Amino acid sequence: MAAIKSSSVGLRDSAYQFPRPSGADIYKRRLAKWRAPRAAIIHNFHLPMRSFEVKNRTSAEEIKTLRLITAIKTPYLPDGRFDLEAYDALVNMQIEQGAEGVIVGGTTGEGQLMSWDEHIMLIGHTVNCFGGSIKVIGNTGSNSTREAIHATEQGFAVGMHAALHINPYYGKTSLEGLVSHFESVLPMGPTIIYNVPSRTGQDIPPRVIHTVAQNPNLAGVKECVGHDRVEQYTKNGVVVWSGNDDQCHDSRWSHGATGVVSVASNLVPDLMRELMFGGKNPSLNAKLLPLIEWLFHEPNPIGLNTALAQLGVVRPVFRLPYVPLPLAKRVEFVNLVKEIGRENFVGEKDVQVLDDDDFILIGRY
Repeated sequence: MAAIKSSSVGLRDSAYQFPRPSGADIYKRRLAKWRAPRAAIIHNFHLPMRSFEVKNRTSAEEIKTLRLITAIKTPYLPDGRFDLEAYDALVNMQIEQGAEGVIVGGTTGEGQLMSWDEHIMLIGHTVNCFGGSIKVIGNTGSNSTREAIHATEQGFAVGMHAALHINPYYGKTSLEGLVSHFESVLPMGPTIIYNVPSRTGQDIPPRVIHTVAQNPNLAGVKECVGHDRVEQYTKNGVVVWSGNDDQCHDSRWSHGATGVVSVASNLVPDLMRELMFGGKNPSLNAKLLPLIEWLFHEPNPIGLNTALAQLGVVRPVFRLPYVPLPLAKRVEFVNLVKEIGRENFVGEKDVQVLDDDDFILIGRY
């Protein structure tokens, strides 16, 4: 203790040895012109940006041309955090095999299990790493208009090319409320409206879409109701993506849909690209239907999470309330991979059944 005291005294004493600035010195400093450090200036490093480039770096017209959009899976580490290394590998596989866009933090990507901080971080990460090679569509929708506005502002601020917006769920609202909700977020940038009554409990009727379609930022609709609804829109000039993998082939080639927002393309992106780009192909469609039926045996993304773990491209970690498919369904998936061909699936490892004990279920993360 004595040593510490003596040391502090020494420091205190030495401080008195520095000369104090005089009043004249202080006055001169105030008059002196401040100069930025030279190291902080890099001349001509950034090209000038025109005002219209600040927002809407991608136009709604560009989004309208996308045919294969993958609702990308979000993988996790054993403690429940994002596994960004596995995520980057998944996105790279999509790019290499022809997907044109990814939905980040959608239902498949489990945006509903993320904090908004995680959500926006993942959108920004995807834009930063892959935005030059694939269109990044951030799911910034909410059942709260205030949250949807704030998240969409943040999503475009970190560079996403378009937003995906669901209608307000659970509490629901009137048709006039739906219009007001969408009109609150459309001015921010290119937007896809997502209609999935099986999850929201409320259909978005065509008159709502036709009303908000007056806004040039409406890129189109991800529609899950069926072929008749798809055709009703396409005949009136509204762009539609099928939200159902099992219907996407016929929606694309017989009912005018532009493409699909796909879950199955997480597993077989090259085959889904062929389904969307290669013309009518009922034999390929029939080949994929058993896999698609397997994927949606339980609510998405349970099947996809299980399948990607069995393929060895993500760790077998689930954020609750999602849990893996039972053993019998995991065995069934191995047989499906063999029938379709392992070479058509993502990853390079042999497909495995996995034991129940191999899976990690995370409730707090």
